[in-house]
Amino acid sequence: MDTTPLAKTLREQGANSDLVLIVDDVPDNLAVLHDALDESGYTVLVATSGEQALQRAAQARPDIVLLDAMMPGIDGFEVARRLKADAATAHIPIVFMTGLTETEHLVAALEAGGVDYVTKPIKPKEVLARMNVHLQGARRARQDARQAGQARNALDAFGYASITVRLPEGRLIWQTALARDLLQRYCDTRAPETPPAILEWLRRHAPDARQKGIEPPALSVVQGASSLSLRLHRQTGQDDDGDEWMIVMREISDTAVIEAMSLSLKLTAREAEVLYWVVKGKTNKDIGEILGSSPATAKKHLERVYVKLGVETRTAAAGVAIKRIRELQPQFEI
Repeated sequence: MDTTPLAKTLREQGANSDLVLIVDDVPDNLAVLHDALDESGYTVLVATSGEQALQRAAQARPDIVLLDAMMPGIDGFEVARRLKADAATAHIPIVFMTGLTETEHLVAALEAGGVDYVTKPIKPKEVLARMNVHLQGARRARQDARQAGQARNALDAFGYASITVRLPEGRLIWQTALARDLLQRYCDTRAPETPPAILEWLRRHAPDARQKGIEPPALSVVQGASSLSLRLHRQTGQDDDGDEWMIVMREISDTAVIEAMSLSLKLTAREAEVLYWVVKGKTNKDIGEILGSSPATAKKHLERVYVKLGVETRTAAAGVAIKRIRELQPQFEI
């Protein structure tokens, strides 16, 4: 549900009901639909021209648009195309209202971006039934998008960045914030460009992954003492023009391991550093020298680690850390 000022105000007035934009140049048609929708609990906006419809949609971001196909000036087909071309309104379902029942006109409505159509004269009960179906679908799509976004953000938080690449053109169509940073650092590229090495690897292994379900070997991009490991996660979409692949990447380095331990074990950055060097077999004296502090300070940090992990010994703390590192970064050599 959109939260632009106008949309928020309209929904507050309508008890947060779905917001419907009706577009028709015939006042009688608007009146019939407006009354039926209002009685059914919807918040209603009206527009009497294509220009006005585009303006209303941009300002209010309705949940659904009921759109007259034939209007003077900008007709309904062009309105739909423009709404779908704008990222801010592309997700809004459009139901065409048309008196033209020839197949070519109905096909044109769907090709312009409509999800459905109703024929004139308008039957309010039919419109309400069709609307309800598409509003439910839109709600599910928004919920799925939110859940996917939450999952991707969680991956980023634990150091697992992800991107989506479309084949055959090889365009990078989506990436998390961490993925953007990693690709810039390791490959010196920005979306929509997919790094050549990654694209070559994907094109080589995607056919077997698609047809046989075979997971390809990970790709490693090395930079000094660190490396970027990439795995082909799954196919996320397919149509007549190509398909889309999600790739999960992970930076393998001391710093990345320490950050992952800090997040997953709920340690401070310094506590995670101390525990990391404990895993590496270092004494408190060694750790103090590495971190530029005293052995006593290293010991105090380690005691707080014991409390947070629920352990009592150095060996037990190292065991918990090793188990978590192997879960988060199986390629890392301890």
